[in-house]
Amino acid sequence: MPGFNRTGPSGLGPRTGRGFGPCGQGLRRGMGCSMGYRAPITSNQEKEILTEDMNFLQEEIKAIKERIKELGSKK
Repeated sequence: MPGFNRTGPSGLGPRTGRGFGPCGQGLRRGMGCSMGYRAPITSNQEKEILTEDMNFLQEEIKAIKERIKELGSKK
């Protein structure tokens, strides 16, 4: 992270490089930039997070399938 300004190596934001900065190195030790502190979450919160992730991924799959279909019809 040049200049330690949280912009990443190409100005694309944090964690967009190869993990050689202080945040990337910390992640390998389970710390990251948060210095290892994570508030515990309830099972309901985890369920909400996982449901949101699942919905996002389903939309991504749908978009990918549509794009593949578009590419298949262009010969």
